[in-house]
Amino acid sequence: MALPRLLERYRQDAVPAMMKEFSYANVMQVPHVVKVVLNIGMGEALQNAKSLDAATGDLTIIAGQKPVITKAKRSIAAFKLREGNSIGVTVTLRSERMWSFLDRLISVALPRQRDFRGVSPDAFDGRGNYSLGLREQLVWPEIQYDKIDKMRGMSITVVTTAKTDEEALRLLQLLGMPFRKN
Repeated sequence: MALPRLLERYRQDAVPAMMKEFSYANVMQVPHVVKVVLNIGMGEALQNAKSLDAATGDLTIIAGQKPVITKAKRSIAAFKLREGNSIGVTVTLRSERMWSFLDRLISVALPRQRDFRGVSPDAFDGRGNYSLGLREQLVWPEIQYDKIDKMRGMSITVVTTAKTDEEALRLLQLLGMPFRKN
């Protein structure tokens, strides 16, 4: 079976470039992507249980893997939220599914956003992990416009082994992530 396109790009282009740029002594020191976590938080699931099923279906189609329903950890009276209520769905992608998802994110979904000028280079967490949010699920070509009941945003977190944000930024740039110029 052939390697995912983005994994080939990582091995052939990103690894040699990062070794030269950051003067790593060993190939194993080069940062790599560990996992990608997709999350849809849904406060509306408290009133409308069917919306949780719709979000689960959408995330299954997008990720190619069945998501886990997340539950509230504690009660918050102001939000009418009780501990244990279902409030979202999340899925963690690793290995081949992760690489193919990242490839589709970079080459298909992000350019399909309205008024897209690149993703923010400031969304790193200080430990080499990158998070971004999408406002609607329609940027994915797998989602059919007629089948959705409501626009839902999602957050996507790319977890890397990079020690610094600078290394992670360079890694994602070499993989083709379209960062905007500040």
